[in-house]
Amino acid sequence: MTDTVENTQRTMIPGMGEEGEKLTVAQNPAARAGGRERNAAGSRADRLSSFELSDFPVLTGREEDWRFTPLKRLGGLHLPEGDDARLTGAAPAVTVAEQAGVTVETVARDDARVGSVLTPDDRVSAAAWNSVSEATVVTISGEVAEPVRIDVVGSSADPAAMHLTVLVEENAQADVVIAHRGTAVLAQNVEFDVRRDARLNVVALQAWEGDAVHVSAQQASVATNAHFKHVAVSYGGGVVRLTPTARFAAERGEAEMYGLYFADAGQHLENRLFVDHNQPDCVSNVLYKGALQGTDARTVWVGDVLIRKEAEGTDTYEKNQNLLLSDGARADSVPNLEIETGEIVGAGHASATGRFDDEQLFYLQARGIPEDEARRLVVRGFFADIVNKIGVAEVVEPLMEAIDEELAATAELVESAGAEA
Repeated sequence: MTDTVENTQRTMIPGMGEEGEKLTVAQNPAARAGGRERNAAGSRADRLSSFELSDFPVLTGREEDWRFTPLKRLGGLHLPEGDDARLTGAAPAVTVAEQAGVTVETVARDDARVGSVLTPDDRVSAAAWNSVSEATVVTISGEVAEPVRIDVVGSSADPAAMHLTVLVEENAQADVVIAHRGTAVLAQNVEFDVRRDARLNVVALQAWEGDAVHVSAQQASVATNAHFKHVAVSYGGGVVRLTPTARFAAERGEAEMYGLYFADAGQHLENRLFVDHNQPDCVSNVLYKGALQGTDARTVWVGDVLIRKEAEGTDTYEKNQNLLLSDGARADSVPNLEIETGEIVGAGHASATGRFDDEQLFYLQARGIPEDEARRLVVRGFFADIVNKIGVAEVVEPLMEAIDEELAATAELVESAGAEA
């Protein structure tokens, strides 16, 4: 039997040496906070993270991380009144269905498990951290047969904060659904501690009422041989901004990050993800897809993937696609890939935004399929690979119903435009 040499699988990127690409980071002596060096436009590796609110200056909207976000619509979650302010509204109610292998606790913020994975890296996340006195900790042990449903139901428009920690013990396996419903103005921190040989499949569902504002930092630590899958599904709320992050605590971890979003007129749905390859021989795959319709429908996707010098053997790919279903909608898509070592298996990214394919629609109609049904089939096909990644049946059916409702609204827009013409 012939032995396989492991390092033959690694690829040296053309134009790069073992030290990787030489990235130039612009230093701004004035851009400091709390004595920490800040880098406004350089390497993602230099991004500030801190539990101190005062380390993050009051936002102006000119910051790179916030230039797409409508600050005036955040409901004060960024504490524009200063560093002494806090988010004091009633947080949404959190309920977790009881089942074997799942333990739920409400603990003080100084519990060792709280903040062990997540460190705020923007002002809203820091505001949430400094505004809570306790957190919900969900611990998963063994192989949990049924999906763990965490319902977050809001009923107040007062700016509020909450913290959720999900800890998956060694060799444990579970599907977790975090379902956000009702109305809220919420700054939220969520952390996932995925330990050695564990598997966690998370679906973060944003099905808020139309007036809700939701800004959520969701950070994961992925240990040796652990598998973390995060699927962000957003179609509710007025303003929803998610910042999912995956970091590797040891070698041979795997992270999959998927997203599906559907924006209507006036909605702002934003996803800013970060995959930090800081350990060798880890794998990540990112795929987000969005559809937009109506005047001032707005989506933002920013995908940052960093391959650090020590992360040899990395294999990563990220992709974003957007489908514009009507005039007046706008999708911003920014993939960023930063490489500090040439000793990797592979790395790539892609982004595409296009209008609804009228030729495909005509093809289906020519075969006797009504226009509204043809449009539904095209959009369902566009989202199919993301839907198939969800892996939780109780989420898929209502999601497809929601997409069909959105498409019914699209048909009304098309008919209205045709009548006016």
